[in-house]
Amino acid sequence: MAKKDSAKDEDEMALFHAAMRDVAPLPATDKLAPSSSKIPPIPRKEKYPEQAVTEDTLSDHIAMEIEAGDEWSYLRPGMSHQTLRRLRRGYWGIQDNLDLHGFTRDEARQELSAFLSMCAQRKYRCVRVIHGKGLSSKNREPVLKIRIGNWLMQRADVLAFCQAKPEDGGGGAILILLKVSA
Repeated sequence: MAKKDSAKDEDEMALFHAAMRDVAPLPATDKLAPSSSKIPPIPRKEKYPEQAVTEDTLSDHIAMEIEAGDEWSYLRPGMSHQTLRRLRRGYWGIQDNLDLHGFTRDEARQELSAFLSMCAQRKYRCVRVIHGKGLSSKNREPVLKIRIGNWLMQRADVLAFCQAKPEDGGGGAILILLKVSA
């Protein structure tokens, strides 16, 4: 039986070589093949200047409920729905990022508060906060996602927020539109 298999393998190899006879390799380029669409993690920003850190007054009371996987958003009352559409479509470029992977709830609240204060000082209009999808948390639920939405709704300088586009982090990130004071 081994001779039969080896003869069959030789026949298949001969057919393959015959089929590939006129094939020429592609010329080498210095371009890299496109990688997967995953966004590399953004390292934690430098510590914010002390004057940017304000008293942490954000409540942990959960005012909004978010189903896992839902595309969620918020628009401050009185704002045009076109504002939220523009935010979703990337009308404003992302000016800074905050990555909260690995933070506890209390650490995340403090970092978010300090980050938004720094953004207000620098007059940033649109920022991204990466909260993760909760895949590493207990019960694989997005603990920070829900709280961040609630914290953002409490801030007067937040005009709108929405889930980021897939290329900007998707369900693991949020885009925030900030009020720019004159």
